[in-house]
Amino acid sequence: MRLLYNISIHFYLFTMHVVALFKPKARLWIKGRKNLFSELKVFTKNHRPTAWFHCASLGEFEQGRPLIEAFREKHPDFRILLTFYSPSGFEVRKKYEYADYVCYLPADTRANAKRFVKLVEPDLVVFVKYEYWHNFMHEIIKRNIPLFALSANFRPEQYFFSWYGKRFLKNLKQITHFFVQNQNSARLLVSNGITQVTVTGDTRFDRVKKIAEENVSLPLIEKFIEGHKEIIVAGSTWQADEILLAKLFNDNPEKYKLIIAPHEITEIHLQSIESLFQGATARYSHARQDEVAGKQVLIIDGIGLLSKLYRYGRYAYIGGGFGVGIHNVPEAAVYGIPVIFGPNYRKFQEAVDMIGLGSAFSVNDYKELSEVFRHLSSDQKAWQHCADTSREYVIKQLGATAKVLSMLEMK
Repeated sequence: MRLLYNISIHFYLFTMHVVALFKPKARLWIKGRKNLFSELKVFTKNHRPTAWFHCASLGEFEQGRPLIEAFREKHPDFRILLTFYSPSGFEVRKKYEYADYVCYLPADTRANAKRFVKLVEPDLVVFVKYEYWHNFMHEIIKRNIPLFALSANFRPEQYFFSWYGKRFLKNLKQITHFFVQNQNSARLLVSNGITQVTVTGDTRFDRVKKIAEENVSLPLIEKFIEGHKEIIVAGSTWQADEILLAKLFNDNPEKYKLIIAPHEITEIHLQSIESLFQGATARYSHARQDEVAGKQVLIIDGIGLLSKLYRYGRYAYIGGGFGVGIHNVPEAAVYGIPVIFGPNYRKFQEAVDMIGLGSAFSVNDYKELSEVFRHLSSDQKAWQHCADTSREYVIKQLGATAKVLSMLEMK
């Protein structure tokens, strides 16, 4: 099975080189790794205690970030290495001030893993949520380096727990400790012979609470929503989400105002959004305060603002639910507003929890979307229940970072 895994990694590398001829994101993936080892040698030249944190992309970084910053404050003598797998994480956070060095993780070949771990010589390693690169894990464990899984979330259908994943399950059993999000994950691991598990919750909640407490003012946003109550903030949207939201607007002219932060901000995608809301849009980067109040839709065509935008909303719509999965629910819920998203949400514990509590809604089509907004906009008590329940849920989830940090120091 390990042979097949290694063959698949090399095949993936070949495929990425081919795709890079046509896709900008794949080109970044290849280019970012080009001189990785030579640049890493400079970072590792003078040996110091090193903590290595690895995140797949931006979402996982937001889970790891509270621990990185708490660790930095508690252990200033440590050097911090932050690695990303995806360009969408690295390109946004390559200058992250709490890390001494930020780089891509090399492809998980045996040679890369051996060379990387030998060069870095980390004193501890933290993989965030879903990242389990088996050659890297093998090298880390072989060298008796403590390896932790942070904000991990497991489901029975994952390959570790299938007949063909037993070899990889064996690797999991050698991880020093799992900090998991929920009891279901803990029970699943224990039932498969992994007992080094603690339910600590999701560190993202600590991060979004900190953001919500910041005194942030965005004058252009405030001018856009001035005098309006029914504000929808739609975050990390894809085309399927945008089509539904456009129909909601067309069926309810001038009832809502929409702040939309698409997942991709390519010119082609931005133009496609503008075509859905003909004449009603303004782009954040180009808008002037004297014109923005007259528009119904404000398109956020930059990065880094979304977590601060939800404070202006009466409703949050989270994108991705008609594709691979929804994006960050806690960064909206922390502001005490109802949350709406598409049908693909079951991998995300907070979404499952909030639906059970009645503070979030999953919609399968436009009819359901329209009904949710009709219900919430016409029934103040229903809206208030959602708002209060969202806020209370977030408060109950706080504290994961402190739990993990205290346990790291015991290992």
